Amino acid sequence: MSDNIAVVLGTRPEIIKLAPVIHACENNNISYTLVHTGQHYSNSLDSVFFEQLGLPDPDYNLEVGSASHGEQTGEMLIRFETILETISPGTVLVQGDTNSVLAGAIAASKRDIELGHIEAGLRSNDREMPEEINRVLADHAADSLFAPTKHSKQNLLNEGIAQSRIEVTGNTVVDALYRNRSLAIKNSTVCSELGIADQEFCLLTLHRQENVDDPKRFQALLFSASSAAEKHDLPVIYPIHPRAKKRIKEFKLDVPDRLQLIDPQEYLDFIRLEDEATIVLTDSGGVQEESCILGTPCVTLRDSTERPETVSVGANILADHDPATIVASVDKMLAADGNWENPFGDGHAAERILQSVQPQVEVIQT
Repeated sequence: MSDNIAVVLGTRPEIIKLAPVIHACENNNISYTLVHTGQHYSNSLDSVFFEQLGLPDPDYNLEVGSASHGEQTGEMLIRFETILETISPGTVLVQGDTNSVLAGAIAASKRDIELGHIEAGLRSNDREMPEEINRVLADHAADSLFAPTKHSKQNLLNEGIAQSRIEVTGNTVVDALYRNRSLAIKNSTVCSELGIADQEFCLLTLHRQENVDDPKRFQALLFSASSAAEKHDLPVIYPIHPRAKKRIKEFKLDVPDRLQLIDPQEYLDFIRLEDEATIVLTDSGGVQEESCILGTPCVTLRDSTERPETVSVGANILADHDPATIVASVDKMLAADGNWENPFGDGHAAERILQSVQPQVEVIQT
């Protein structure tokens, strides 16, 4: 084994949250190998994220693509294990709760390579979510668990994981936002292009399978978002995930006129939309975090969240898919002042993670 670190990613949230770790490797002259599983649906948009975040091209792209959960994870496992045989890293780092994380975790543990799980300890306590299974299995396989908050550390302790394996580091999403928010303000023209510059608006994201694969639930969410926004005379900007777009066509759903469907956005443009939005409606864990950090009120269109810290500080509220609850939740969050505490750290999570793997790394406070 070597001191080389294999960094595994496969989706745009992973690209965003692992970018600070990659930059920290470069700043500290730490050898790393970047492995892209190809899990995400848009290689062209992935490449834009790499460019905007100042990342090098991956050393390996497994090009797995879309498939069933089992097939996709299995293909990643087979192909990643071959790479591990070639590069013999000392450590494998995975982040989050995707199939890429599960495949990377299994491959590393089977080859007795040190495994670090970034964003460990998140729990929705909803085992019907594939992501919940992925994150639990990755946590129990990992040698080092980098918990973003004290709450996530406690989740791990409650499951019997030794305290010696856990470190509270903060969340690298803060590192990424602190680095890129000013760039988004300076360079993004998305609001003017959409005709919403200097206007109040609602930002909507819906993509999780429990929401968009159920036609009645998906239709109810679309109308509920429209009704809640209409009450406050807000247009709704909906960057639509390909999965959701496919389901709208397949189920022949009605899209309310108030909803403006747009293509998935580049990273800086999406940050700008989150930052400028009057309110965010989402089923995304990452968007819950980012809106909290940016001071934008959030309503989560799920009945559980693995980011309870956002609810505790008053930045977020759970509304499930009940229309009346969604409307009432939007009313409540629009009254919020946005001055809540950021519970996800100080922007130095990546350095703390690397320091755990490579003790010579210094955490430089700014």
